[in-house]
Amino acid sequence: MFVRPLFTARKPLSQQQPMLKSAVRMIRTFKQEEQPRLRINSLAPNFTAQTTQGKLNFHDYLGDSWGVLFSHPADFTPVCTTELGAFAQLKPEFEKRNVKLIGLSAEEVDKHQKWIKDIEEISSLDKFAFPIVGDADREVAFLYDMVDEEGFKNLSKGVVATIRSVYVIDPAKKVRLIITYPASVGRNSSEVLRVIDALQKGDAKGVVTPINWQPGEDVIIPPTVSDADAKKKFGDFTTVKPYLRYTKA
Repeated sequence: MFVRPLFTARKPLSQQQPMLKSAVRMIRTFKQEEQPRLRINSLAPNFTAQTTQGKLNFHDYLGDSWGVLFSHPADFTPVCTTELGAFAQLKPEFEKRNVKLIGLSAEEVDKHQKWIKDIEEISSLDKFAFPIVGDADREVAFLYDMVDEEGFKNLSKGVVATIRSVYVIDPAKKVRLIITYPASVGRNSSEVLRVIDALQKGDAKGVVTPINWQPGEDVIIPPTVSDADAKKKFGDFTTVKPYLRYTKA
C-alpha cells in the first residue's frame, strides 16, 4: 500500500511550516492534571499571543486597569457575533470604569479580521476597537480552564462549544468573577458592567451589594463591622436584622 508522505524534500521550508504547525496541533495532548485551577482571587495567568491588534502580553495590556476577558469557540458563529458587537458598543462605558476589554476566539487572527467586518455591520459599529486573541491551539482556553468535561475531550480537535467564559480581573491581576455560558445562551453585557460597578464600590467603600443592586441604591454593611464602627464609617444606617444593615453608598 502506498502512503503519501506528509512533507517532501522538494518543498522549501517556508511552505512546510504551515503544514508543520497543523501537524503539531493535531498531536497536542491536554492533560487535566496539568491544567491550572482558577478560582475567585486567583492570579490571572499571563500569556503572550497574536491578536487582531498585533502581538500582546496580557498583563502588560491590562497595565493598571481592570480587565474583561471573554472567549468564543469559533468565528462566524451567530451568538458570539452578537456578543462581541454588544461589548464593542459598550466600550465607552467600560472605559469610564477603567476597564479594558479583550476577546478571544479559538481560530486564527486572519479569520478574526474578516469576522470583525460582519460584527461591525451587524452592530452598526464605525470601528471595532479592542483586540481579539487568536487561540487556534486552545492554549489560552486550557490555561483558563474554559471548557466543560465533554469539551475537554475535544480540546485538541474540532469546535469546542463551551469556550464561552467571562473573567473580570482587577488591577492587581486577581480574578474577581468567572462565568461560563453554554453555547445556546447569549451573555448579558449589562450584567458584566453591573458586577464591575459592585466590585469597585465594594473595594472603595468596604461594603457589599444586595440582590439586583444598581449604582445609586443602598448597600449592605458587612457583619464583620460593629454597629459602633459602622456609625463612625457610614453615619446613618438601617438595621433590618442584626446581620442585615443598609446604608447609603
